[in-house]
Amino acid sequence: MPLLPGAEPFRHDGGEIGVLVCHGFTGSPQSVRPWAEHLARRGLTVSLPLLPGHGTRWQDLAVTGWQDWYAEVDRELRALRERCARVFVCGLSMGGALALRLAAQHGAEISGVAVVNPANRIHDPLAVALPVLRHLVPSVKGIVSDIAKPGSQESGYDRMPLHAVHSMRRFYRVVDAELPQVTQPLLVMHSPQDHVVPPADSERILSQVSSRDVIERRLERSYHVATLDYDAEFIFEETDTFITRLTAGMGEDSGAYPGDVGGKEGAAASG
Repeated sequence: MPLLPGAEPFRHDGGEIGVLVCHGFTGSPQSVRPWAEHLARRGLTVSLPLLPGHGTRWQDLAVTGWQDWYAEVDRELRALRERCARVFVCGLSMGGALALRLAAQHGAEISGVAVVNPANRIHDPLAVALPVLRHLVPSVKGIVSDIAKPGSQESGYDRMPLHAVHSMRRFYRVVDAELPQVTQPLLVMHSPQDHVVPPADSERILSQVSSRDVIERRLERSYHVATLDYDAEFIFEETDTFITRLTAGMGEDSGAYPGDVGGKEGAAASG
């Protein structure tokens, strides 16, 4: 099955600091590729996998579940751990939930977590009917391209298969129960005007994790897919600053992160 434009996985061999980037539900690597490419240009080793069932047609997603999506990012993380001295995980939307579960499961093997509009639950009142509804209604309208910036488009499905939505809902429950196990430094960036994942999800995550080193940034000008929106560069710079600070003790001769990137505290930042 041909891939959608930009849905190809992205990998870059850089230094001894690795970053795993996770895309969201019904999206593809295209939605976070600029984030991954920015980190690659900074000299990091980067892995951005294509989640099973994504990047082709929504019918392919209907026969997968959260265990498949999580297994893919877990494999990529283990590969990065074999290659790199330090590893960070990043994610958008459901990709943020995947990143948080990796942090809960792998503990000290992960040096930090950066998430953008991370999802924590499905808020539609009809979600309680998913166990039955998914057998009656194959799919519903999609959620891609919630972007404020004109001309910026997300490559993803225009339909959401309800079997997969049901599995995602179960996954969010698993992740929510494991949030207290997240102890790593955490950077949470979220949009007040998000038409897919409300700010309440980020608030819930911030209130439940056990991380003591926590940074919260508001993406005032962007909608859900902020990595393709007005605040994209701000996200990249904040991630730079976050990783630089946490790897400052690594020597340059080891292929470490340069450590010369400063964060831009602009109109998009708060907290």
